[in-house]
Amino acid sequence: MILNFDDEHKSKSKVTLSRFLNFIDGIWSACDGERIIVFTTNHVNKLDPALIRMRRMDMHIELSYCTLGGFKVLAKNYLKLDSHPLFEKIGNLFKVVNMTPDVSEHLLHGRVGRDPKACLESLIEALETVKEEKIEEEDIKTLETAEE
Repeated sequence: MILNFDDEHKSKSKVTLSRFLNFIDGIWSACDGERIIVFTTNHVNKLDPALIRMRRMDMHIELSYCTLGGFKVLAKNYLKLDSHPLFEKIGNLFKVVNMTPDVSEHLLHGRVGRDPKACLESLIEALETVKEEKIEEEDIKTLETAEE
């Protein structure tokens, strides 16, 4: 079930927060034993406190952007690499670029026989593209503020 409670989708959704909470509480009372329900959001601060109270949502896990440490774990798992000369460049790019699931997509090719160096170069190319887009966005914002 996918629900959107934001302003953009209010007219399309006939499910109110109250009905959704009743639905969730019904699942809790109807199911014996443990159950796992996954909620995702990009704006946890906008969630109604009734939705995230204890016994309704007992665990909160933040999935943040990839860091060099996280990348090294992925490189070890996907490419069987503990170190590589390109790791330093990738680490420097992670300091200025935010990337999450895209990292593993580039490394996954290593599992199907692609050269690990080619996988790392593909990731570097993707990170540099994101970096260039970020710089362009910042330049546009700077120009817009200068015009005001």
